[in-house]
Amino acid sequence: MIPWLGRALAFPPLESALTEPNGLLAAGGDLSPDRLLLAYHQGIFPWFAPGEPILWWSPDPRMVLVPSELHIPRSLAKTLRHKPYEIRFDTAFRTVISHCAGSARPGQDGTWIVPEVIDAYCRLHTLGWAHSAECWMDGELVGGLYGVAIGKMFYGESMYTQRPDASKLAFVHLVQWLQQQGYGLIDCQMRTDHLARFGGREIGRVDFLAELRRLAALPAKAGAWHYRHQSPSEGRLP
Repeated sequence: MIPWLGRALAFPPLESALTEPNGLLAAGGDLSPDRLLLAYHQGIFPWFAPGEPILWWSPDPRMVLVPSELHIPRSLAKTLRHKPYEIRFDTAFRTVISHCAGSARPGQDGTWIVPEVIDAYCRLHTLGWAHSAECWMDGELVGGLYGVAIGKMFYGESMYTQRPDASKLAFVHLVQWLQQQGYGLIDCQMRTDHLARFGGREIGRVDFLAELRRLAALPAKAGAWHYRHQSPSEGRLP
Protein backbone atom coordinates (compact mmCIF):
# COMPACT_ATOMS: atom_id res chain seq x y z
CA MET A 1 0.00 0.00 0.00
CA ILE A 2 1.11 3.56 -0.66
CA PRO A 3 0.16 6.61 1.45
CA TRP A 4 -2.89 8.67 0.51
CA LEU A 5 -2.21 12.40 0.64
CA GLY A 6 -4.63 14.73 2.35
CA ARG A 7 -4.68 18.51 2.50
CA ALA A 8 -1.35 18.81 4.29
CA LEU A 9 1.52 19.91 2.05
CA ALA A 10 3.79 16.99 2.77
CA PHE A 11 5.08 13.86 1.07
CA PRO A 12 6.28 10.59 2.59
CA PRO A 13 10.03 9.88 2.71
CA LEU A 14 11.44 9.01 -0.70
CA GLU A 15 12.96 5.86 0.76
CA SER A 16 9.43 4.49 1.04
CA ALA A 17 8.84 4.63 -2.74
CA LEU A 18 8.07 1.27 -4.31
CA THR A 19 10.57 -0.59 -6.43
CA GLU A 20 7.74 -2.07 -8.54
CA PRO A 21 6.37 0.00 -10.11
CA ASN A 22 9.63 1.88 -9.83
CA GLY A 23 9.30 5.05 -7.79
CA LEU A 24 5.60 5.10 -6.94
CA LEU A 25 5.47 7.11 -3.72
CA ALA A 26 1.96 8.30 -2.94
CA ALA A 27 -1.51 9.00 -4.30
CA GLY A 28 -4.05 11.75 -3.87
CA GLY A 29 -3.53 15.35 -2.92
CA ASP A 30 -3.97 18.05 -5.53
CA LEU A 31 -2.13 19.90 -8.29
CA SER A 32 -1.97 23.28 -6.62
CA PRO A 33 1.10 25.41 -7.37
CA ASP A 34 2.35 25.03 -3.79
CA ARG A 35 2.13 21.23 -3.87
CA LEU A 36 3.71 20.95 -7.31
CA LEU A 37 6.61 23.21 -6.34
CA LEU A 38 7.12 21.27 -3.11
CA ALA A 39 7.14 18.04 -5.10
CA TYR A 40 9.75 19.28 -7.57
CA HIS A 41 11.92 20.60 -4.74
CA GLN A 42 11.97 17.03 -3.37
CA GLY A 43 12.49 15.23 -6.67
CA ILE A 44 8.87 14.10 -6.99
CA PHE A 45 6.57 14.48 -9.99
CA PRO A 46 2.94 13.59 -10.81
CA TRP A 47 2.11 11.00 -13.46
CA PHE A 48 -1.24 9.24 -13.76
CA ALA A 49 -3.67 8.01 -16.39
CA PRO A 50 -7.19 9.33 -16.96
CA GLY A 51 -9.55 7.93 -14.35
CA GLU A 52 -6.75 7.31 -11.83
CA PRO A 53 -6.08 9.36 -8.70
CA ILE A 54 -3.08 11.65 -8.82
CA LEU A 55 0.01 9.45 -8.47
CA TRP A 56 3.38 10.81 -7.29
CA TRP A 57 6.71 9.31 -8.35
CA SER A 58 10.42 9.38 -7.53
CA PRO A 59 12.12 6.63 -9.56
CA ASP A 60 15.54 5.20 -8.79
CA PRO A 61 17.67 5.43 -10.88
CA ARG A 62 16.80 8.76 -12.50
CA MET A 63 17.40 9.81 -16.09
CA VAL A 64 19.19 13.17 -16.29
CA LEU A 65 21.06 15.27 -18.80
CA VAL A 66 23.92 17.56 -17.82
CA PRO A 67 23.65 20.48 -20.29
CA SER A 68 27.40 20.48 -20.97
CA GLU A 69 27.16 16.79 -21.96
CA LEU A 70 24.61 17.37 -24.72
CA HIS A 71 25.35 15.23 -27.77
CA ILE A 72 23.90 16.40 -31.08
CA PRO A 73 23.63 13.61 -33.69
CA ARG A 74 25.30 14.45 -36.99
CA SER A 75 22.07 14.46 -38.99
CA LEU A 76 20.43 16.84 -36.53
CA ALA A 77 23.46 19.12 -36.54
CA LYS A 78 22.99 19.48 -40.29
CA THR A 79 19.32 20.28 -39.78
CA LEU A 80 20.19 22.92 -37.18
CA ARG A 81 22.46 24.65 -39.71
CA HIS A 82 20.37 24.43 -42.85
CA LYS A 83 16.66 23.93 -42.14
CA PRO A 84 14.44 27.04 -41.99
CA TYR A 85 12.96 27.33 -38.49
CA GLU A 86 12.47 29.68 -35.56
CA ILE A 87 12.77 28.87 -31.85
CA ARG A 88 10.86 30.85 -29.25
CA PHE A 89 10.42 30.42 -25.51
CA ASP A 90 7.22 31.05 -23.55
CA THR A 91 5.07 32.46 -26.35
CA ALA A 92 2.55 29.59 -26.65
CA PHE A 93 2.70 27.57 -23.43
CA ARG A 94 -0.91 26.36 -23.34
CA THR A 95 -0.76 25.34 -27.00
CA VAL A 96 2.45 23.37 -26.42
CA ILE A 97 1.15 21.47 -23.40
CA SER A 98 -2.16 20.82 -25.15
CA HIS A 99 -0.31 19.26 -28.11
CA CYS A 100 1.85 17.26 -25.70
CA ALA A 101 -1.39 15.81 -24.34
CA GLY A 102 -1.68 13.91 -27.62
CA SER A 103 1.72 12.26 -27.19
CA ALA A 104 1.83 9.22 -24.92
CA ARG A 105 4.85 8.46 -22.75
CA PRO A 106 6.82 5.31 -23.57
CA GLY A 107 5.00 2.25 -22.25
CA GLN A 108 1.71 4.12 -21.82
CA ASP A 109 -1.20 3.85 -24.26
CA GLY A 110 -2.87 7.13 -23.35
CA THR A 111 -1.84 10.50 -22.08
CA TRP A 112 -1.37 11.62 -18.50
CA ILE A 113 -1.84 15.27 -19.50
CA VAL A 114 -5.54 15.48 -18.71
CA PRO A 115 -7.33 18.88 -18.60
CA GLU A 116 -6.64 19.34 -14.87
CA VAL A 117 -2.92 18.83 -15.53
CA ILE A 118 -2.97 21.36 -18.37
CA ASP A 119 -4.66 23.92 -16.13
CA ALA A 120 -2.25 23.21 -13.25
CA TYR A 121 0.89 23.73 -15.34
CA CYS A 122 -0.60 26.78 -17.03
CA ARG A 123 -0.99 28.26 -13.53
CA LEU A 124 2.69 27.47 -12.89
CA HIS A 125 3.53 29.15 -16.19
CA THR A 126 1.59 32.27 -15.23
CA LEU A 127 3.54 32.35 -11.95
CA GLY A 128 6.81 32.10 -13.88
CA TRP A 129 7.84 28.53 -12.94
CA ALA A 130 6.83 26.52 -16.02
CA HIS A 131 8.24 27.22 -19.47
CA SER A 132 7.88 26.16 -23.09
CA ALA A 133 10.42 25.88 -25.88
CA GLU A 134 8.73 26.12 -29.26
CA CYS A 135 9.71 25.39 -32.86
CA TRP A 136 8.01 27.48 -35.54
CA MET A 137 8.18 26.93 -39.30
CA ASP A 138 6.52 29.19 -41.87
CA GLY A 139 4.84 31.03 -39.00
CA GLU A 140 3.26 27.84 -37.62
CA LEU A 141 3.99 26.16 -34.29
CA VAL A 142 5.11 22.65 -35.25
CA GLY A 143 6.76 21.21 -32.13
CA GLY A 144 8.09 21.90 -28.68
CA LEU A 145 8.38 20.88 -25.08
CA TYR A 146 7.65 22.18 -21.60
CA GLY A 147 9.01 21.83 -18.11
CA VAL A 148 9.55 23.47 -14.75
CA ALA A 149 12.53 25.53 -13.58
CA ILE A 150 13.51 26.04 -9.94
CA GLY A 151 16.79 27.74 -9.12
CA LYS A 152 19.26 26.38 -11.65
CA MET A 153 17.46 23.06 -12.04
CA PHE A 154 15.20 22.26 -15.00
CA TYR A 155 12.62 19.48 -14.90
CA GLY A 156 11.57 18.30 -18.35
CA GLU A 157 7.99 17.08 -18.68
CA SER A 158 6.86 16.33 -22.22
CA MET A 159 7.44 17.14 -25.89
CA TYR A 160 5.64 16.76 -29.20
CA THR A 161 6.36 17.23 -32.88
CA GLN A 162 4.27 17.77 -36.02
CA ARG A 163 7.18 17.97 -38.46
CA PRO A 164 10.39 15.94 -38.57
CA ASP A 165 12.94 17.07 -35.95
CA ALA A 166 10.83 20.01 -34.74
CA SER A 167 10.85 19.02 -31.06
CA LYS A 168 14.55 18.08 -31.31
CA LEU A 169 15.40 21.55 -32.62
CA ALA A 170 13.56 23.15 -29.69
CA PHE A 171 15.21 20.74 -27.25
CA VAL A 172 18.76 21.46 -28.45
CA HIS A 173 18.25 25.22 -28.28
CA LEU A 174 16.77 24.90 -24.80
CA VAL A 175 19.64 22.76 -23.49
CA GLN A 176 22.26 25.11 -24.94
CA TRP A 177 20.46 28.13 -23.49
CA LEU A 178 20.16 26.47 -20.08
CA GLN A 179 23.90 25.84 -20.07
CA GLN A 180 24.56 29.50 -20.91
CA GLN A 181 22.31 30.52 -18.02
CA GLY A 182 24.18 28.33 -15.53
CA TYR A 183 21.68 25.49 -15.19
CA GLY A 184 23.45 22.38 -13.98
CA LEU A 185 21.01 19.54 -14.56
CA ILE A 186 17.93 18.58 -16.55
CA ASP A 187 15.65 16.01 -14.96
CA CYS A 188 14.43 13.62 -17.67
CA GLN A 189 12.63 11.41 -15.12
CA MET A 190 12.64 8.00 -16.82
CA ARG A 191 15.09 6.42 -19.25
CA THR A 192 14.39 6.49 -22.97
CA ASP A 193 16.67 5.61 -25.87
CA HIS A 194 15.76 8.97 -27.41
CA LEU A 195 17.23 10.92 -24.49
CA ALA A 196 20.22 8.60 -24.23
CA ARG A 197 21.14 9.54 -27.81
CA PHE A 198 21.36 13.16 -26.67
CA GLY A 199 23.70 12.34 -23.80
CA GLY A 200 21.18 11.54 -21.09
CA ARG A 201 22.22 8.99 -18.46
CA GLU A 202 20.90 7.40 -15.31
CA ILE A 203 22.09 8.27 -11.80
CA GLY A 204 21.01 6.97 -8.42
CA ARG A 205 18.38 8.74 -6.37
CA VAL A 206 20.86 9.79 -3.66
CA ASP A 207 23.15 11.48 -6.18
CA PHE A 208 20.19 13.02 -7.99
CA LEU A 209 18.78 14.53 -4.81
CA ALA A 210 22.15 15.92 -3.78
CA GLU A 211 22.46 17.75 -7.11
CA LEU A 212 18.82 18.83 -7.03
CA ARG A 213 19.13 20.39 -3.57
CA ARG A 214 22.28 22.24 -4.55
CA LEU A 215 20.95 23.57 -7.83
CA ALA A 216 17.40 24.36 -6.72
CA ALA A 217 18.81 26.52 -3.90
CA LEU A 218 20.70 28.76 -6.33
CA PRO A 219 19.14 32.16 -6.97
CA ALA A 220 17.04 32.51 -10.11
CA LYS A 221 14.20 34.89 -10.79
CA ALA A 222 10.85 33.37 -11.70
CA GLY A 223 9.20 34.85 -14.76
CA ALA A 224 8.82 34.49 -18.51
CA TRP A 225 11.89 33.51 -20.52
CA HIS A 226 12.71 35.72 -23.49
CA TYR A 227 14.47 33.86 -26.29
CA ARG A 228 14.11 33.96 -30.03
CA HIS A 229 16.37 32.38 -32.62
CA GLN A 230 15.74 32.50 -36.33
CA SER A 231 17.74 30.22 -38.57
CA PRO A 232 19.54 31.99 -41.44
CA SER A 233 17.29 30.42 -44.06
CA GLU A 234 13.99 31.10 -42.29
CA GLY A 235 11.90 33.59 -44.17
CA ARG A 236 14.03 33.56 -47.33
CA LEU A 237 12.38 33.24 -50.69
CA PRO A 238 13.21 30.04 -52.60
